[in-house]
Amino acid sequence: MGMLEPQAGSVRVFGMDPRREAVAVKSRIGFVSEDQALPGFLTLDGVMDLHRGLFPDWDEDCAQRLIGRFQLPTDRRIGKLSKGQARQAALLCAVSHRPDLLVLDEPAGGLDPHARREFLETSIQLLNEAGTTILFSSHHMTDVERMASRLLMLHDGQVWIDSDLDAIREGYCLALLPAGTPDARRLLLGHGRCLCVRERPDAVRAVFEMGAEECRAALADAPGLEGASCRPLSLEDMFIELVGGAS
Repeated sequence: MGMLEPQAGSVRVFGMDPRREAVAVKSRIGFVSEDQALPGFLTLDGVMDLHRGLFPDWDEDCAQRLIGRFQLPTDRRIGKLSKGQARQAALLCAVSHRPDLLVLDEPAGGLDPHARREFLETSIQLLNEAGTTILFSSHHMTDVERMASRLLMLHDGQVWIDSDLDAIREGYCLALLPAGTPDARRLLLGHGRCLCVRERPDAVRAVFEMGAEECRAALADAPGLEGASCRPLSLEDMFIELVGGAS
């Protein structure tokens, strides 16, 4: 979005520098974030008038369809809308110029489950209709599983996982060893495809970059690890294990 200056490296969006070519980049992007604030003193009609002037490709049919779907009062000031309505108004403004890239930064944070599901389902529908790419950031793993085709998992400024979602579901597992297994951490981390180890009172837990059946067979032949059980894990479990195992 060009809102921050990189401390190192470079950023390119559509092959352009978003700081130096801000107008050209932003004209092709829609943006919604958790703490985004549209002008509270304007009505929704006023905000849409502003966006019509900024974006020559504004799609009035799309805007009116979303107003009807969300049942938004166009004559009410943005500052008087509920949190869910304000977020829906932001999504309407972000997508009605048919952007090539829709950036959603924790967009459903603070919304109740019904409002969050409606927001995400609308985003997915718009993606399918227009072929827009969505860059979606969230700590709600169920939301990520609902929306994503490719996942990057970040921790401490590092990319830990970058893979298609289907490959993650099939290609990672959780291995469990009984608590107190001698030298368990060293033995597990010594395996080339072990990503992290977390020692808990009930078990020693390790994430492996392989499916559960493959992992079970590999550990059955590893001295000291014969008692391991292996199972698939959800995105939320994976995030907890990776972060906990890194501490």
